[in-house]
Amino acid sequence: MEIHHPELTAAAIVALAAVLCGGLMTRLRQPAIVGYILAGVVLGPGGFALVTNRDAIDTLAEFGVLMLLFVVGMKLELKSFLAEWKIAVFATVLQIAGSVGTALLLRHGLGWSLGLAVVLGCAVAISSTAVVIKVLEGSDELDTKVGRTTVGILIAQDMAVVPMLLVLEAMETRTVEPMDAAKVVLSVLLLALLFWQLSRRKISLPLTSRLINDADLSTLVALAWCFGAAALSGMLDLSPAYGAFLGGVVLGNSAQRDTLLKRSQPVQSVLLMVFFLSIGLLLDFRFIWRNLGTVVTLLAMVTLFKTALNVAALRLARQDWPSAFLAGVALAQVGEFSFLLAETAKAGRLITASETKLVVAVAVLSLVLSPFWLFTMRRMHRVAAVHVGSFRELIGRLYGDEALLVARAARRTRRLVRRQSWRDDIHAGPGSGI
Repeated sequence: MEIHHPELTAAAIVALAAVLCGGLMTRLRQPAIVGYILAGVVLGPGGFALVTNRDAIDTLAEFGVLMLLFVVGMKLELKSFLAEWKIAVFATVLQIAGSVGTALLLRHGLGWSLGLAVVLGCAVAISSTAVVIKVLEGSDELDTKVGRTTVGILIAQDMAVVPMLLVLEAMETRTVEPMDAAKVVLSVLLLALLFWQLSRRKISLPLTSRLINDADLSTLVALAWCFGAAALSGMLDLSPAYGAFLGGVVLGNSAQRDTLLKRSQPVQSVLLMVFFLSIGLLLDFRFIWRNLGTVVTLLAMVTLFKTALNVAALRLARQDWPSAFLAGVALAQVGEFSFLLAETAKAGRLITASETKLVVAVAVLSLVLSPFWLFTMRRMHRVAAVHVGSFRELIGRLYGDEALLVARAARRTRRLVRRQSWRDDIHAGPGSGI
């Protein structure tokens, strides 16, 4: 049977698979975005190769980045953030300095190029806003002190992406232009001025308040703010993602916030699904298999190093041990902006195609394993208060409930198999042997 428009058909199948995988992850009490990534991994070029051309989905994925930062800005409780801004900025500066510094120190011993060391250092410093917020929402910790501190750090990290991109561009030209430094200073001053103004009182947006009364127009108004602010930022030669974030901050501190946040939710969900699906499409299984030792070692190093670095930074910021531990583990994954950093560095020929695949592989696996890592560390923190006599007892305390469920399912499966085999023997009869 001839299939008309095979690329469109394949894209529809992948989108359906993403929804099903997202639903499965939700049933397993994991973030749906992990399911979207897995769908891209399984059906993309590294899996069944149902989608081999990513060009058609890349633009939508970039829209997803804009919408992600726009929604983060809209959900930002400015007063809560300003109360935590010193901790957030201090921890973020330590994370960036520690990650980039360590990567540069390891560069010669591991044979990394300068570009790869800088990109890995920057990528490791940034955590996943989407994954962490979803995990905190699922555990009802988003509005706690730990949640507010964690979100504050995430926002500070997202804002740090702009100067990181400028640094990579400066490395490409081998010179630091005064205009590049001016753009960084301008973006910081603009953000500080906006925060100061909006923290004084909520604003009213007259034109927006008239349009949101229409159910159809209100969704378009939210998108117009997101993409309009991104376009204006791009025309000023700043990052469009930075502009989308500022647009979200303005709307998030306006009288129309709740209505627009609710109306933009469906479009936000679709674009974020496309974004994380496209991340899964980036993964190259053949590259991972050929470099399995390097990928696994680097993933373990990044996860353990980042957890320790986060906890140390928060402890230096005078956070109590339980809060520092929980927030540090929650921030232990590599963030979604690592893909943007890797692609920017690849376009500027700072890293090779093979090095780009290494960064992508570590980032994707880190995102997928992040909920499991947080789950494990939480239980280990509880078990630490109890004397454990053996490794077997430790595993039992960590995964005892899950192991029990798996064992029950295995016993049921064996019983069903035996029952079916017994029925087959009866129907076959005594004289049916060969």
